Amino acid sequence: MKTHSIVKTIAYSMAVLSLSAAHAEVKIGFTAPLSGPVAAVGQDQYDGFMLGIEALGKKLGGEEVTVVREDDQLKPELGNQIARKLIDRDKVDAIVGLGFSNVLMASLPRIVESGTVAIATNAGPSPLAGAGCLANVFSMAWQNDGTAEAMGKFAQDSGYKRVYLMAPNYQAGKDYVAGFKRYFKGQVADEVYTQVNQPDYSAEIAQLQAAGPDAVFVFYPGGMGVNFVKQFSQAGLMKKLPLLSAFTVDGTTLPSLRDAAVGTISGAMWDVALKTPGNTEFIASFNKKYGRVPSHYAAVGYDTAKLLDIAVRKVKGNTSDKVAFAAAVKSAGAELKSIRGPFRFNSNNMPVQNYYAFQTVKEGSAVTVKQLSTPLPDHQDSYVAQCKAK
Repeated sequence: MKTHSIVKTIAYSMAVLSLSAAHAEVKIGFTAPLSGPVAAVGQDQYDGFMLGIEALGKKLGGEEVTVVREDDQLKPELGNQIARKLIDRDKVDAIVGLGFSNVLMASLPRIVESGTVAIATNAGPSPLAGAGCLANVFSMAWQNDGTAEAMGKFAQDSGYKRVYLMAPNYQAGKDYVAGFKRYFKGQVADEVYTQVNQPDYSAEIAQLQAAGPDAVFVFYPGGMGVNFVKQFSQAGLMKKLPLLSAFTVDGTTLPSLRDAAVGTISGAMWDVALKTPGNTEFIASFNKKYGRVPSHYAAVGYDTAKLLDIAVRKVKGNTSDKVAFAAAVKSAGAELKSIRGPFRFNSNNMPVQNYYAFQTVKEGSAVTVKQLSTPLPDHQDSYVAQCKAK
């Protein structure tokens, strides 16, 4: 064979290989707590994400997609092991979910080292929003302080003078309390941190009652929220003290709480009461497929599928260039038509979005929510100026 023929054959083979690589199957790792007291939080993220992929013809950016699902059990050390397994063994193009803030932070070492795109759907810890920001790590959900900041603003606007604060003792709990205090200018009656997954709050409830605050703000996601709100209601406090919360009364807990939650006010970036484009259709399709009303966790999962669809299309299916893929995810945020309303990524890869106030109400025999206000429209987090990495 002549030299120029060999060169031509090699060039053709390389072009075919390049084309194949660019249009290979997209592989996504999904990890979240799918068992234990907060399993509903992880399951809703996963179900929302898979519904989004289904709505896209079971593809992302026109490419076939495989999703590898893992259960982190709300254990940081397990989350770290899962991240390594997804990257090293499964060779995923992106990791979605990443659990609670403590699990996300523990999972970072291999994610940072590998440059793999990571999209949190339930966490936005302050270290990642500020000086520890990373070009390949995004929060599709919220910066942790955001919903609490909205409730702090709501409390301030409502004229409350003394507010009692409670949260679990881990990174997100501390972020939420800090966020509330950033916008509430009144007196903090007390600031109490409880154990993660603590089931009994009777002693703390007696303590807060004795403090005599004007209102109470809590952050208790999943089963923690169900236990706290039921015990707060059983203590006869629901009609005496306004209960403000973040991720405590939501689509995952309301089916269990029902009447016990009536009157509570919650901060969130999404709920079923929103009249945004595509929201009614999302709620109907989620309910039809899974037989339940979606939560904001499901809404974030759904949006994440749509975001990845845009990003994969931007790189024409070639997700192997991790820097380019991360840049595509970043720019896709500005193009996403989110069911939560306005959305874009800030320079620290945290969302800029609206934060709303919703109240749980009873309409006939049904317990549902109504939108009260938008305390923080088009809100960016308080740490972005500290992000120097990009």
